[in-house]
Amino acid sequence: MIASIVGNRVTLRELQETDWMDVHSYASLPIVCQYQPWGPNSEEDSREFVQQVIFDSKEIPRSRFVFAATVEDKLIGSGEINIQDFIDRKGEIGYVVHPDFWRSGYATEIAKLLITFGFTQLNLHRISATCDPRNVGSVKVLEKVGMLREGTVRDDFIIHDGWRDSHLYGILEHEWLETASSRKIIDR
Repeated sequence: MIASIVGNRVTLRELQETDWMDVHSYASLPIVCQYQPWGPNSEEDSREFVQQVIFDSKEIPRSRFVFAATVEDKLIGSGEINIQDFIDRKGEIGYVVHPDFWRSGYATEIAKLLITFGFTQLNLHRISATCDPRNVGSVKVLEKVGMLREGTVRDDFIIHDGWRDSHLYGILEHEWLETASSRKIIDR
């Protein structure tokens, strides 16, 4: 079990079985999953997702870390980091936020917390993320957190309206350390 990861406004904590209803409140919305290969979720889909996350958290070695994203103890979304390769120290992040909390900087804070966790606690060298090029909000989040667009994977997923391309973003540990150092200098 991982202790909570506390940001300025967002706290990430391990998902609990009772969180499925809060997860369902956003995962069942077509607008939330319009660029995703999953959803909209049925209640059973949301229950199964949370149960799978809890099951995966017990794997040794653990490669999947899914967190409830909370603001003042209210679950507003989730953030996930997966270790894709233990030897080459590669991971991938993802996040989802309830639309009632869009355009408030929460997704950016979740992504920053996941990246920090990946580099400081999981000892990763590279962290990547993908997003549909049409998902302008997610593109902005990934760029704000210092990830660089490395290319576009064509026809990467089949989704509701056909094939989806994916922009591929990445950040390396030394790039993150350089931006973290410059933030500390600026903040003094």
